[in-house]
Amino acid sequence: MSDRKKRGGAAGWLRPWWIVTLAAIAYLLAVTAAHGGDPLALATLGTRFSEGDPNGSEGYDGQFAYYIALDPLGGWQRCDVPAYRYQRILYPLLARLLALGQARLLPYTLPLVGLLALAAGTWLTERLLLRYRVSRWYALTYGLYAGQLMAVRLDLNEPLSQALVQGGVLSAERDRWPLSVALFALAALAKETALVFVAGYLLYLLARRRWRRLLAMALGVGLPFLAWQAALWAWLGRPGLGSGGAGATGWEILPFRGLWSVGAISLPVLGLLALVMVPLAVIPSLLSLWAAGRDLWKGRWHPLTAVLLTNALVLLFLPQSTYREPLAMLRLTIGLMAATILFGARKRSRRILNYTLLW
Repeated sequence: MSDRKKRGGAAGWLRPWWIVTLAAIAYLLAVTAAHGGDPLALATLGTRFSEGDPNGSEGYDGQFAYYIALDPLGGWQRCDVPAYRYQRILYPLLARLLALGQARLLPYTLPLVGLLALAAGTWLTERLLLRYRVSRWYALTYGLYAGQLMAVRLDLNEPLSQALVQGGVLSAERDRWPLSVALFALAALAKETALVFVAGYLLYLLARRRWRRLLAMALGVGLPFLAWQAALWAWLGRPGLGSGGAGATGWEILPFRGLWSVGAISLPVLGLLALVMVPLAVIPSLLSLWAAGRDLWKGRWHPLTAVLLTNALVLLFLPQSTYREPLAMLRLTIGLMAATILFGARKRSRRILNYTLLW
């Protein structure tokens, strides 16, 4: 048996991305069936925005992707913070293109794009794992992570953005930098959190004084992103960058203040949140900072080490409005989860990779 087959497991024909895809399909079908077979239920529309009722239900973030896909020029009128929602333009536009502009198909194409992105991201993670000669089955953590599955179920941007990030990482590892830059640029237009990975690469290139590649990535990713932000500013009166939608609080300057400041409002609520947030975000981010910082201190610079560092740092300063919403944290920790898998794979550390299974 070849080494590759051994790393793939006993059932050499089976692949993690197949299992992830089937699990996600089953989940989508179950949710749709529970709502009378209506796929639009996945987007979780709120009457406050769909019907303009100020006292109506809020719904969830996937509804804004639906409104934008339905009417790219007028959907902003049904968004809580239009520029913030429109900065994530790639996902709704792809769904609209796939639907050939037909409104009746959008409830199907939105989850389809998310499903395909989840499958592709898992497959790309497999390729990265195999590149470092570790088991492809650790890609199950990537694909079956609750934040990923919930994002597909709710018609959200994360699966597409992270799949493009995984593609950007794989392209960079193969020394195909122009393709890597293009994929990172697209990832940032799917969701701005992809810039955390870009920041890691820029930090690495700066430390290694790879000026040409540093400039290429900074301009290749930054220019289209900033151009779109400028267009939103001119059109909607403000750029899209911010800490969240309606009701969002600002970024913090003290580590984890977004979490522990909840205690000033309610200690029992802080206690309940801590039961979720400490194992989900606090411990993983601190361990990641220690692991990445140790390697960098010893001069062991690598893009994936820098990416782990930037993803962990972001979690320290998240707003209170994010920390007090478990689903938002599940979505935001997708980046750290993916970065930890890649870091563990590069180091060929079964201990790190096994820890990722706890996610």
